[in-house]
Amino acid sequence: MTDELPTVDVLVIGGGQAGLAAGYYLRRAKADFVILDAQDRPGGAWRHAWPSLRLFSPAQYSSLPGRMMPSPPGGGYPSAEDTVSYLTDYEQRYQLPIIRPTTVRAVRRGDGHLVVETDRGVWQAKIVISATGTWWRPHIPHYPGIGDFRGRQLHTAGYRGPETFHGQRVVVVGGGNSAAQILTDLFTVAHTTWTTLRPPRLLPDEVDGRALFDLATRRHRAAQTGETAPGIGDLGDIVAVPPVREARDRGALKAEPMFARLTPTGIAWSDGTTLDADAIIWCTGFRPALGHLAPLRLRGPDGLIPTQGTRAVGEPRLHLLGYGDWTGPASATLIGAARTARQLAAEIAAQL
Repeated sequence: MTDELPTVDVLVIGGGQAGLAAGYYLRRAKADFVILDAQDRPGGAWRHAWPSLRLFSPAQYSSLPGRMMPSPPGGGYPSAEDTVSYLTDYEQRYQLPIIRPTTVRAVRRGDGHLVVETDRGVWQAKIVISATGTWWRPHIPHYPGIGDFRGRQLHTAGYRGPETFHGQRVVVVGGGNSAAQILTDLFTVAHTTWTTLRPPRLLPDEVDGRALFDLATRRHRAAQTGETAPGIGDLGDIVAVPPVREARDRGALKAEPMFARLTPTGIAWSDGTTLDADAIIWCTGFRPALGHLAPLRLRGPDGLIPTQGTRAVGEPRLHLLGYGDWTGPASATLIGAARTARQLAAEIAAQL
């Protein structure tokens, strides 16, 4: 029965930016591969982002291999919609073999293969590339009273724009880029309060995704040789894209210390100060979407899968791409995924 299963040399899980970058290089290597994507249309997680979201780099520095991202009308930083259009064009231009919608439920070890179970059947592959990203696992930390708050709570992943918050009292939680951009989106239409664990730090105006990628690369190389190099956090936490700069210059990016608990009507600090709120937006990050790999039992104590480059230490037939610096320098970005995918495809070609 196993011999009757569809078999490929390489199976890629995820058709977002990382999966497409892998597909480009696998095609150049003339590999036998297929990409399974859970979405019903192209664009990956970018399809679910809020309209005003901006990339951290100009288009020419936010591109996948072989095809430059067009600059948006008027120049500047591409939006989520621009990125979806680009990824749609990219997969069509290169005629990548994507099967969607296909949800991968589990990856297991088989006899000489990895067995990939989906909602549309079972596959066998000599090598599996997991490129599912993090968007599908939003993280909300537990705070006392989180279940008592009677207002609206949502995560970055559920934010769709300012329209439903007009005139409301909104608390934005988190000290990163998403929090700053969402606060920028809201402060002219709602009564906003920004809470962070430590004072937010904007990067210098001249520092954007290009410089961040270079820093991530230097840090990654230094770690491989046992040396030290400055990290992104040494410069700041938030890229000052134009809308964020405008909000900063208008005095809107002032943050309060993190609250201690939630109340039925809002939030409260440890000194007894309270604030009523209609909504709380948790911009508190994501975790890697690795549930489909659970049967392989590869996770370490930190919840991540130990890797050497992109290759899982405990299962050499598995590669991970696009989850962040632990799977390649800045590999959760467009340019980072592209550069890591090139190295990954060369290693896979040698494995095959």
